[in-house]
Amino acid sequence: MYPEELVAPMRHDLTEVGFQELKTPEQVDEILENQEGTTLVVINSVCGCAAGAARPGVKMALQNSKSKPDQLVTVFAGVDRDATARAREYTLPYPPSSPSIALFKDGDLVHFIERHHIEGRTAPMIANHLELVFQEFCD
Repeated sequence: MYPEELVAPMRHDLTEVGFQELKTPEQVDEILENQEGTTLVVINSVCGCAAGAARPGVKMALQNSKSKPDQLVTVFAGVDRDATARAREYTLPYPPSSPSIALFKDGDLVHFIERHHIEGRTAPMIANHLELVFQEFCD
């Protein structure tokens, strides 16, 4: 487990733009089992290289896109382990990956961005990718 003082700014990076933190498996189930509309799930991470671009990329996409998900939620890998494990059950058959970004529509996983799609990309590149995804699924 990472110390809370280390992860607090990384948590805040998403919650300040409207993400709801899910810290238990029950919270994850409550959101994803019966959801209608679109839900963006960010599996947050302390990884500086990938998460350092993922969080700003997600925020840019939300700021710039006309189409946006109905719900924004996040779990924190390596911190909220049980909630993260449950969220990963919903993203099968993709292997565990953090950071990663999932978009659900009416309970179905419609798009998933794995860590290897984030690494080596800039925040604007990630934002552009997400804006196209939002345009396709969130209208």
